[in-house]
Amino acid sequence: MIMIEINLFIGVMILAFLCEFIDSSLGMGYGTAATPILILIGFPVLDIVPAVLLSELITGLLSGLAHHSIGNVNFSLRSLHTRVLVVLSICSILGTVIAVAIAINLPKNILNLYIGLLVLIMGIIVFATRNKTFKFSWKKIITLGSIAAFNKGMSGGGYGPVVMSGQVLSGVNDKSAVGITSVSEGLTSAVGLVTFICLGSIINLELAMPMVIGATFAVPIAAYTTKRISSLILKRSIALLTIVLGLITIIKLFI
Repeated sequence: MIMIEINLFIGVMILAFLCEFIDSSLGMGYGTAATPILILIGFPVLDIVPAVLLSELITGLLSGLAHHSIGNVNFSLRSLHTRVLVVLSICSILGTVIAVAIAINLPKNILNLYIGLLVLIMGIIVFATRNKTFKFSWKKIITLGSIAAFNKGMSGGGYGPVVMSGQVLSGVNDKSAVGITSVSEGLTSAVGLVTFICLGSIINLELAMPMVIGATFAVPIAAYTTKRISSLILKRSIALLTIVLGLITIIKLFI
């Protein structure tokens, strides 16, 4: 029995490492990928979502620090990146609180279909416009930030793909968008986590601990990967991963 528990702990830690590596290097994929896998392993959804939110709170902030320290993003006090982060975070507070309150009673199939279609469409748009440069738009940032926060509170996933691809389409540099998304997702996760706790949810530490440990180890490696990869390859990777995550979310409804 002890050996089974140790194997499960290590397995969850490895899963978190891989999902966080993708998330911190491309700005998306942690909750969207980890949540369905943990469901297949047998963890209850109401245990998974708070654990995902807790781990992303910690690793999101660490990832932002790592991206800033190596120059992928500039979080100095008056920089554009800091202002984008603040706006996304403000949008996230209201969107996440409303979403968590709705998520408790909303049929999951409807939720998953909505998120899957939204993410798929965003990915297709980013891929189709991968060679274009967009003028910066606060309106797009605010709109997509609010939608992404709503997704996050609903299922623990669906935030990164919308915010990441949305920033690219709003004129933010792709590498900077990765760092901004990481910190914004961490702050959004904090709001969602507090809301879940206030509504009576309890964090399953046996699940949360290996997720936090595994994800934390992935952060510096992912930040360095983002710095080294070319912008064109990064944008294509962002688009393709967004499309894949959208398709996986939709396909899960029918299997």
